[in-house]
Amino acid sequence: MERPSAVERSLREAAPHEIFDVLRSAVEHRHRARAVDLLLADYAMTRLQPVGVLPHTCAPVSIHDSAPGRAFGAQEPHCVYDRSASEVTVHLPVSVRGDRLGILSVTLPESDGPAPDVLEDLQGCADALAHEVVVAERDTDLFLRARRVERLTLAAEMQWQLLPGRSCSRPEYSLGAQLEPAYAIFGDSFDWSASADDLYVTVSNGMGEGIDAALLTNLAVNALRNARRAGLSLSDQACLADQAVYGQYKGSRYLSTLLFRFHLPTGHVEIVDAGSPKVWRVRRGVVETIEMEEQMPLGMFEDTEYVPQHFQVEPGDRLLFISDGVYDALSPGGERYSVRALAASINNTRLLPAAQVPRVMLQELLGHRGATPAADDSLVLCLDWHGPSARR
Repeated sequence: MERPSAVERSLREAAPHEIFDVLRSAVEHRHRARAVDLLLADYAMTRLQPVGVLPHTCAPVSIHDSAPGRAFGAQEPHCVYDRSASEVTVHLPVSVRGDRLGILSVTLPESDGPAPDVLEDLQGCADALAHEVVVAERDTDLFLRARRVERLTLAAEMQWQLLPGRSCSRPEYSLGAQLEPAYAIFGDSFDWSASADDLYVTVSNGMGEGIDAALLTNLAVNALRNARRAGLSLSDQACLADQAVYGQYKGSRYLSTLLFRFHLPTGHVEIVDAGSPKVWRVRRGVVETIEMEEQMPLGMFEDTEYVPQHFQVEPGDRLLFISDGVYDALSPGGERYSVRALAASINNTRLLPAAQVPRVMLQELLGHRGATPAADDSLVLCLDWHGPSARR
């Protein structure tokens, strides 16, 4: 059997739109596979969509109640046996650094299941494919198109291109985030970046709708990135973004933002609360809000000074950052989504990994809202702190 590095080399040498075809040929040759399919999670995280030209050898499937969805949720290989056809289909997670992209499904002519070395090799192929998909998306639309159940609005297109991903993980932490309505989001956004010792997280809630909201958020997020990459302090990052937004809109438009810096070796957290909603914490089973001094939103006034605040996270802590669209969601009868319902939702999802929590919480919100159109977009970001003791 060839070493996995041979597959990785073939993927690197392939044209961006051909990497899945190259991987499929390699798996068919190495394992006599009868079918190889790549399914990517759609923007709403409700379906797994096939990649490739029509006709597809498999149809879209639900993330919640299907065999590929089971592998996607557990992030572990899942085998489905067909004794009558003497074959087994192995569903393998396609993920990179904690970001869950989709599932690689491989049908093998074995009724008793793949040997451990075969399963290990297939997972290695899926891991190699995940890395190449992320790189290939710079140069081809093939994988981005496959993620769409319906057409994105232009504002949503701008917002999704701005995001770093929907989940990530390191020994110290796990992160997951989701936006709704996924195909027509307005001004909500999130961002994160990590170095050896620091994790920066920002959550923004821009005012307005459509293109206006997307342009405002794009300006603010890129101003924050520019300041962060220049090595500025957290408060100076907020000041620079504030000046950029005010310089463009003169106070007519602004956005509420939370800025965090987690010091990974110690768990010390520095935070700037620029007019944002509350931060929720789950610690030893207790759901509570973290009270902070609310400062002016970015771009509301000229030359605003921002003062950082501080707190400490402990191993096992879960932090949740939730936008106004969740608090203000109305039922068909006009009843607002209550803080009690939100706290219950946080408690109900406490056993789920961080990557799954935002999707489940937003599904409960949709159940409350029913068929009523969203008046604002909604964002949930979940961070699980494992602690510096978990560092490699």
